[in-house]
Amino acid sequence: MQINKLLQTVVNQKASDMILTVGCKPMLRLHGRLVPLQTKVLEAEDTISLMKSITSERNQQELTEVGSTDFGFSFGDQARFRVSVFRQRGYTGLVLRLIPNKLLSFEDIGLSEHVKRLLWRPRGLFLVTGPTGSGKSTTLATMIDFINQNRDTHIITVEDPIEYYHPHKRSVLTQRELGVDVPSFSEGLRRALRQNPDVILVGEMRDLETMETAISAAETGHLVFGTLHTNSAEGTINRIVDAFPQASQEQVRIQLASNLIAVVCQALLPDTTGKGRVAAFEIMLQTPAISNLIRTQKVYQIASEIQTGSKHGMMLLDDSLARLYHAGKITEDEAMNRCRAPADMEQKLRMPPRAFLNEGDEKKPGGGPAPAAAPAGAPAAGAPPAGGRPLIQIDAARRAAEAAKK
Repeated sequence: MQINKLLQTVVNQKASDMILTVGCKPMLRLHGRLVPLQTKVLEAEDTISLMKSITSERNQQELTEVGSTDFGFSFGDQARFRVSVFRQRGYTGLVLRLIPNKLLSFEDIGLSEHVKRLLWRPRGLFLVTGPTGSGKSTTLATMIDFINQNRDTHIITVEDPIEYYHPHKRSVLTQRELGVDVPSFSEGLRRALRQNPDVILVGEMRDLETMETAISAAETGHLVFGTLHTNSAEGTINRIVDAFPQASQEQVRIQLASNLIAVVCQALLPDTTGKGRVAAFEIMLQTPAISNLIRTQKVYQIASEIQTGSKHGMMLLDDSLARLYHAGKITEDEAMNRCRAPADMEQKLRMPPRAFLNEGDEKKPGGGPAPAAAPAGAPAAGAPPAGGRPLIQIDAARRAAEAAKK
């Protein structure tokens, strides 16, 4: 079994991941579901051979010492892969994630102009959150590429591993990889502050020191991007504050209130065609009201503020799910399975689509409710009442008569 043939299959099938483990056929994750390849069942010798064909001596040594190793590599000019090699039950296993060479646009991802405008900010903390496999790296790569194309900045990234390689455009890109260029996120971020950065990307805010340095970097005049494995804006803020000692939490709230410019929480869902996935978002943007809630420990009210802040570009995850459903992009089951408030979601799914769809949103077959049929004998939508003039003319005549009386 050759690794190149397996990798080519992943690229051709546009799978997101491939799992190689002893006692099982190679498995592809297609649109969120696992599909076995029609090959032999893998044996111990197969996974060792496949691992050695793509793993450097340094990573093999790390596998021997600690039982796992992560790295990235390029498959010719077709794609890059992020690889995790590990030991399980005494055998070697691999999981490879496909990283397409082509960066997505904001329209492809589904993010609004409100979010794009934040990328012109000179300073602040911008967090992209969600579970593993929700597309955080892809969203951040799109944002970094936008800055790279449109602003003359020095962008420093600290990643584990480097997933998307960014060429120098208007900006200068410095990309550092854990274990290769720098030992830890906290060390990479601390050193970045002495490397004349304008924009800093931290692949993951895993520990207290990294969080503390990221917040300080945003406070001292840098645009800082980071990720967390949280599922809501409220949960993201609580996760950061709770990571600090009790004595420091008040100061952290003040710093976040002043420097946190956005939290974008995202989830990937299978679309109604079964051939792709779409992203749902919860978007919280900095406003005076949001900053005040963070500062005064009223984070539990943030969801209500997001709901009333749609004119600023904010959105709750459940509203995003309802919008995708009414646009025909996801099924009712997917919306209900991913929502946070099932009872409220049921009502949203029964509401008229115009309550959620923006002008230009495309209605696709396969999802969303059919328009309700008119009761027997009722006029068609937009038709004048039986035997009379259109309602708009009746209203105009009534207003003219009332004006004459006055």
